[in-house]
Amino acid sequence: MDQTQPEDGKGHKRTRSAVKATSQPSTTIPPPSSSSTTTTTPAPTPPSPNPQFIPQPTPRMHPSHTPRATSPLPRSPALSPTPGTPRRPPPGSTAPFRPKDFSFLLRPEIFHPLTPLNIPPAFRNSTKQPPPETPLPELLEKGHFRAAAISAVQTLTGTGRTPQQPDPSDHVRIFDLLYTRWACLTLINSTDLAAQEVKALGDLNSAFYLSEDPTSGKTHHLVPWGLRVLNVRLQAIGFGDLRRAVMSYYELAREARVRLGEAMGEHDNSSRELWRERLEDLGVRVAGVLVEMGDVKGAGAYLRGLKVGDGGKMEMMRALLWLRLGDVDAARGCVMNGEGRGVTRGEKVVLALCDMADGEYEEAVAKWRELEEEEEGDEMVMVNLAVSLLEGMVDAGRSSHTLLFNLTTMYELCTERARSLKVRLSEKVAAMEETNDGWEKTNADFKL
Repeated sequence: MDQTQPEDGKGHKRTRSAVKATSQPSTTIPPPSSSSTTTTTPAPTPPSPNPQFIPQPTPRMHPSHTPRATSPLPRSPALSPTPGTPRRPPPGSTAPFRPKDFSFLLRPEIFHPLTPLNIPPAFRNSTKQPPPETPLPELLEKGHFRAAAISAVQTLTGTGRTPQQPDPSDHVRIFDLLYTRWACLTLINSTDLAAQEVKALGDLNSAFYLSEDPTSGKTHHLVPWGLRVLNVRLQAIGFGDLRRAVMSYYELAREARVRLGEAMGEHDNSSRELWRERLEDLGVRVAGVLVEMGDVKGAGAYLRGLKVGDGGKMEMMRALLWLRLGDVDAARGCVMNGEGRGVTRGEKVVLALCDMADGEYEEAVAKWRELEEEEEGDEMVMVNLAVSLLEGMVDAGRSSHTLLFNLTTMYELCTERARSLKVRLSEKVAAMEETNDGWEKTNADFKL
């Protein structure tokens, strides 16, 4: 609006027009440069519905680096896209979407070298070591997990001989290689390295990792489910906070329930079963984290309220958790609820373990021998059979140094709770009758 003001008492008037603000077009934040860091957790700021304000252009940064708000001015949803996301073309435009750039996950400095010093010389110098050009699938098939972890990184960073480094927009190939890398590190007891490397992903709940189907309008996650589940545990270990894993599992469970509801509404039976299994798996994982945190009471209450399908893998996992908590009756109940069906091999294993936990080693030996006849050479069955035989000898009143040494060694090989089992064994031997072989034992006898 123009305003007029008199000047010097005369009739002349000066016109002063309001200056209209000119706006600079907002630009999509480009992908990170090679010198960017990746340890900051992304937390993109949601846009404001008020369209009258236009933000200033933002400097280059990693998708996971979101600047703190320095101005109360809200952002325009049309002109201020989420960092790292491709610009949506204007209405009526036929311009294609620009694919997302994941080059920040291909930088060599993310990954740690794997030293061969912790490998015995017999393995390092063996002729069975695979050559550098061995394909990754072949390494996995033959159990060369350390070599597979190295090969995955060489492919990601483009430092290997074959194959070629994936395109920065090929998220399917990139995430598959990352999952292979971190899963293999876990299998070779290098979880601590995987927990540090996984921080490069940032927050997987960020909008940067989401994509919208232009046909159906549905939003889906670009990161495969298996990697998202693995990321939860590794992130919790990396930050030293297992409670973080519980909260993250609940976030995934919330999404699984939504997908399950959609599948049921669309009468998609295969998708419904898939999401139901994923939801049950997350429930058991939460219980496992509670056990690992030492919250025995909370884990027991959670397991009692956990609903899983009859039989199958989930019931087996729940039974093993009950055994770890020391509730043998609850463990048996998990595998004896099915009526009118035969006992599976997995259920027989759980029942044999329950006998061992109750100290019924003769019954346990019988069950392990039956399982051995069904499948000869099963290492797990043979190890548990050996432990049951040794435990049975102690129950029969034998306590030689050789017997105790071998039994405590089996504890160390079979469980992470070896010390508590050794202490229990010492109490059992102390309660025996005195013999001329020597009743009193030392810590060395029990490897304490």
